Amino acid sequence: MANLIENAKREIDGLLAGAYAKAAAAGELPAGAALAGTVEIPKDPQNGDYAANHAMVGAKALRCAPRKIADALVRHLDLAGSSFASVEAAGPGFLNFRLDQSWYGAVLREIEAEGGHYGCSEYLGGKRYMVEFVSANPTGPMHMGNARGGVLGDTLASVLDCAGAEVWREFYVNDAGNQIEKFAASLEARYLQCIYGEDRISFPEDGYQGDDIRQLARAYYEKYGDALVDKTPKERHDALAKFGLSRNIPKMQEDLKRYRILYDQWFYESELYKNDYVEKTIAELTRRGYTYEKDGALWLKTAEILAEHYRKAGKTEAEIQKLDLKDDVLRRANGIYTYFASDIAYHRNKLEKRHFDKVVNIWGADHHGHVARLKAALDALGLNGSQRLDVVLMQLVRLVRDGEQVRMSKRTGKAISLSDLLDEIPVDAARSFFNAKPDTQMDFDLGLAVRQDSENPVYYVQYAHARICSLVAMLAQEGYAVPKAADVDTSLLSTEQERELIRQLAGLTDEIRMAAAQYDPSRLNRYVTELAARFHRFYNVCRIKGEEKPLLEARLLLADTTRRVIAIVLGILGVTAPEKM
Repeated sequence: MANLIENAKREIDGLLAGAYAKAAAAGELPAGAALAGTVEIPKDPQNGDYAANHAMVGAKALRCAPRKIADALVRHLDLAGSSFASVEAAGPGFLNFRLDQSWYGAVLREIEAEGGHYGCSEYLGGKRYMVEFVSANPTGPMHMGNARGGVLGDTLASVLDCAGAEVWREFYVNDAGNQIEKFAASLEARYLQCIYGEDRISFPEDGYQGDDIRQLARAYYEKYGDALVDKTPKERHDALAKFGLSRNIPKMQEDLKRYRILYDQWFYESELYKNDYVEKTIAELTRRGYTYEKDGALWLKTAEILAEHYRKAGKTEAEIQKLDLKDDVLRRANGIYTYFASDIAYHRNKLEKRHFDKVVNIWGADHHGHVARLKAALDALGLNGSQRLDVVLMQLVRLVRDGEQVRMSKRTGKAISLSDLLDEIPVDAARSFFNAKPDTQMDFDLGLAVRQDSENPVYYVQYAHARICSLVAMLAQEGYAVPKAADVDTSLLSTEQERELIRQLAGLTDEIRMAAAQYDPSRLNRYVTELAARFHRFYNVCRIKGEEKPLLEARLLLADTTRRVIAIVLGILGVTAPEKM
């Protein structure tokens, strides 16, 4: 698949290499150097469509003033048959290139040829990526952080897929460990209260206080009565935890499906224990000499592993000392493995057993301190966790309405869950708004999310798509079908509004590549919003209906090409592309 932006940059590199060879042969520049530099798209169109700094970068090697090098290169540049109409030396030695009109037509033909795959590339070369996201505790409803993490993970997975990776979406179900024991103890107390009354049965101080616990306990009692009264606490805990999870996990799946999120696998933590995989993983760390016993517990030499990693990265001993590195407990004195131990085993399963090339986790920012420790443990296992595990840390979400923070659901009067949110605002708005830059704290404006005007960014983009659909339908009634690119005189698309729209269309493949490289799918929100803005400017200035047929068809093709690209991007974002609004 073509990356039209990268292709243009590479073409400039080639043109400048040829010009340098000619200038050197003519004796205008010293021979024998390798002329290199970077090509960028200037923010100011007055500086051309592309700007190259090769003359400035090469000044030291050529022992010439950058402007002298730039002038010599311009004199020897042969643009015949290229994508560029002109080049000029500017300022201290920049080389500003302007695109030839033929390039604009080539963009429309390329998009037509690639169809629904436009924007895709082989950038990631078929590598196997796992994206693990949400992974909320199944002990209660999903909350706002899960809403944001769900969109970021799902959209990032789509971006990586478009960038040429083989992608696997996974939800890690924490159905073992302390939180499940607390869940079971909370259910047990509420269950026994159903039988004996709240005044006779005390509730655990650290128990889960939510109404959902009461509802689950009541549901069990209504179905099975006092069947657990004569059982041992362990038997009650096992039965109630199993019942609670059998209700909670399907509800989580249902809510996420409503949110347009489907996983390739829901991986259960309990499976790691059933197969003794946690025990075997910790035994492997012990065999490699990375554990020790103290106070009856088994510890990982986290500080030692991290210190060695930082030494290799160039940190001094004084800098390492300031980090105050600490070791981690893997197995408590009571013989129970910690969550960290099971997390190491789970990631070993990803990398060693299932052979993913890269594992990407979407975590809340409060997990920041866990990242280096987990990578260190995987390094100790010989799995190169420092390179193969990447963690995207997302900041908190603050819900606001009319400028005021919102903490409770209007419908339920309780803390807002994902389900509550989707009852109040459209899924399209939720998916679009939550796909904000991960490392920034965001305010989610509930009022803006339901507005149907240009202030709402998702509405603004969807309106552009619907507007084009209406235009195409209207012109079809007048006998004008969207033409093939080969049948259109694209040289007629010569206004600045038409050209800036085509330049934006050309950037999608490169935008997806950068979104994949930076793990920042919000780049596509910004891209498609700008695409819609450029379309609206084009549509308001460049008349279509009523023009002579050649110009009408050229502009109709441009409008419909924009529609198709908007639909592609909205599809990646998991947002609908309506034909009417």
